[in-house]
Amino acid sequence: MKIVSSDTVQIIAGKDKGKTGKVMRALPKTDQVVVEKVNIVTKHIKKRADGTPGQIVKFEKPINVSNVKIVCPNCKKPARVGYRILENGKKARFCKKCNEGIINPKISKK
Repeated sequence: MKIVSSDTVQIIAGKDKGKTGKVMRALPKTDQVVVEKVNIVTKHIKKRADGTPGQIVKFEKPINVSNVKIVCPNCKKPARVGYRILENGKKARFCKKCNEGIINPKISKK
């Protein structure tokens, strides 16, 4: 999967088409991502015998990775992602629109 958590993505299909958000979680086994403030659903929870009250909870559901495109941090446009092997033998992502490298925000902050 070419999208990792903390990438900025744009929704390209579905009810939230056109919205952008940050990936909170990537689920590679099911090819899904959870995007912040996108695909919000409402769940009604019954009250419990232990005294927990009934409530209405809103949360983000995962969406398929085929319905999102990564927003390149360099050209600020939604683009496809490719891979290159660097001189040191590591694999790196790059934007196919502007041909610049895409750094992983999680790794660069450390």
